[in-house]
Amino acid sequence: MMFPKTKYVRNKKRLEACRLLACQNCGADDGTVVAAHSNWAEHGKGRGIKASDEYVAALCFLCHAELDQGKMSSNEKKEMWMRAYQKTSNLLKELDLQKKS
Repeated sequence: MMFPKTKYVRNKKRLEACRLLACQNCGADDGTVVAAHSNWAEHGKGRGIKASDEYVAALCFLCHAELDQGKMSSNEKKEMWMRAYQKTSNLLKELDLQKKS
């Protein structure tokens, strides 16, 4: 069975812009916020490859760790990430920080 090849977007400026934001899950603004990539295949996540850079949420160290290694259910993790992703995307657009690389 053939699957369409994913076109990955890599955008260093978008990733760097996420570091300027507070955590879009808990609100922490403690210098640990990074771009947390989606962990789902529908966004291009695969074995040994991160999802496309267009699918990132600004999360602090603790929220990012909870997303990747936490005890929440898969559905809870996805819901948390999706809420943070929407907030991140809207904020980057609003602040005009979503420049093309």
